[in-house]
Amino acid sequence: MALHSDLAAGRWFELSLYEQMGNIGMEVGRVIRAHKKGDTVGFSNAVDRVLELFNLTIKDPRRKDRLKEITRAREVFLDALSERPEYNSSLEDMDTYLMKFAIAARLNLSST
Repeated sequence: MALHSDLAAGRWFELSLYEQMGNIGMEVGRVIRAHKKGDTVGFSNAVDRVLELFNLTIKDPRRKDRLKEITRAREVFLDALSERPEYNSSLEDMDTYLMKFAIAARLNLSST
């Protein structure tokens, strides 16, 4: 079952890359907030939503040219969740990276 059923039904594929990645960033923010509050259920749910949105973005046929970047971002997100991050990554780093996409989307910069 899709957590974002309306997005999985096709609406996600109408968004620009900046909008997609910015939305993923919003969910990463929820992961961070839940982690800081010690909310394990909220944390787990937010992680699931992040992964679902990454997977939807990876499935978007318009993303073939950016697939390496998107899959690497997903990999770094998962790394940031691990107890011993191989890439020395953090959720805050992911938040910073993804916030740039949200800003670009808000400014209506072009990215199909």
